[in-house]
Amino acid sequence: GQIVGIRGSYMSDFQNILFVVEDGVATLTLNRPQALNALTLELMYEVQDAMAQIEADPSIRALILTGAGRGFCSGQDLRNRPEAGTDIVKVGMDCYFRAIEAIRTSRVPVIVAINGTAAGAGFSLALAGDILIAARSAKFIQVFSRIGLVPDCGSTYLLPQAIGRSRSLRMMLTNEPLMADQAVEWGFVSECVDDADLMASAGDLAAKLAKGPTRALAETRALVDGAEENSFETQFRRELEVNSELRVSYDAKEGVAAFLEKRQADFKG
Repeated sequence: GQIVGIRGSYMSDFQNILFVVEDGVATLTLNRPQALNALTLELMYEVQDAMAQIEADPSIRALILTGAGRGFCSGQDLRNRPEAGTDIVKVGMDCYFRAIEAIRTSRVPVIVAINGTAAGAGFSLALAGDILIAARSAKFIQVFSRIGLVPDCGSTYLLPQAIGRSRSLRMMLTNEPLMADQAVEWGFVSECVDDADLMASAGDLAAKLAKGPTRALAETRALVDGAEENSFETQFRRELEVNSELRVSYDAKEGVAAFLEKRQADFKG
């Protein structure tokens, strides 16, 4: 349910996450700090519900994803596994895939504020966002081979795209941790800030994106993600097709008018 606060801001009532909306920006906080925000089935179903709220509420125009306490996410909670005899693939797809895919294809831009360790599936979850900002104390670790498993929750797809095959395999096969400043150098984190400044930096960026042309921002991400499978010609054509659809939107007309009149555009999202 929703606990409605002042106009335009509210807090939703979840057990494993915090979900707050303020001034067009939603903040989704993984909220199991006693377990370093380890992911459970219940938590990931709540993430699905929160993402559905974002899809349904046009007043939300940006999302910040972060963790409570001293870490971002330590990965899947090994105490929270499906019972013996359960179809693990089906449960994983229904629960984890739907949650992570909802973040990857969100109607709004997603900023991930990484406040400490992102390990295993927590690392995968961070990679699902659009722009990653890390606290200086943040570190990234794959962890899967340590317990005799392969990387999951999309890591083998998302990480090589972000940092290339060789670096990905080194992280996956050795479980060596990568510190935040190195993650910036490798290019999958956009900036590293002092721990105390993390949420302010994420908030400033989210506020800026929330004033943007929401649909064009989402279509930009979709094009970038689709480029992996497309030829240059297909991608070129797709860009033109999307722009011909967007051209008639309020935001595109306003953007062009503002550009010609040398003023700030007032996008409605």
